[in-house]
Amino acid sequence: MDIPREQITAGILAGGEGRRLGGLDKGWYELAGRALVEHVLERVGPQCGAVVISANRSLARYRGLNLPVQRDDDDDYRGPLAGIAAILRAARTPYVLTVPVDTPLLPVDLADRLASAMRPSTQLARAHADSRDQPLHALMRRDVLAELETALFAGVRAVTEWQARLDCQSVAWEEPEAFANLNRPEDAQAMARLVARR
Repeated sequence: MDIPREQITAGILAGGEGRRLGGLDKGWYELAGRALVEHVLERVGPQCGAVVISANRSLARYRGLNLPVQRDDDDDYRGPLAGIAAILRAARTPYVLTVPVDTPLLPVDLADRLASAMRPSTQLARAHADSRDQPLHALMRRDVLAELETALFAGVRAVTEWQARLDCQSVAWEEPEAFANLNRPEDAQAMARLVARR
C-alpha cells in the first residue's frame, strides 16, 4: 500500500528499564557524542508525520525535545506492549510505526518498505533480519489497539505472542546491522563505528 507519511505516527519505545546498562535510561545513553534518542529521531522523524515518545522516566528531559511523551497507563511495568498501547492511544493518525530507542542505525526507508507489505486485511507489518522477526520495528493500523488492550487484560506480555493474534506480514532486510540494538556498554564501541560509517 502507498501510505502518505502524514498518515503515520512514529512511536519511539523508550520505556525500558536498561538493566544491562546498570539501570540507565537508554534513550539518554551517549553514542558517538549524541543520545540514542537523538540518533533514532534523526532516522525515523522524516519518515512520519508525527512522533510520540513512550517513556516512564526522564519525562521532562524527553519533553525538552518538543515532542509528546506518553507514560504507560499504570505503574506495573509490563514491557514494550504497554508502551505500544500508550503510543496507539496518543496517535491521531491511522497508522503507527514503532521503533525501540536503542537502535540508532534504523533504515531510512523503514516506513515505506513496511507500508509496501500492507494489504487491505493486513493489521501489522514488521521487519525481518538476521534470521528472525524484529517485532518492535513494526507498522500497524491504529485500530489494533482494541486487540492489544484485550491481550494486556488477559496477561499477555510478549510482543510476539500478541502479534501472533494479528494478520501480520514480515519484510526481509539484507542489512541485519540496521536493527542492531545497544544493550551493554561493550556494544557501544562497535556500534559507534557503524554510526560513523553511516
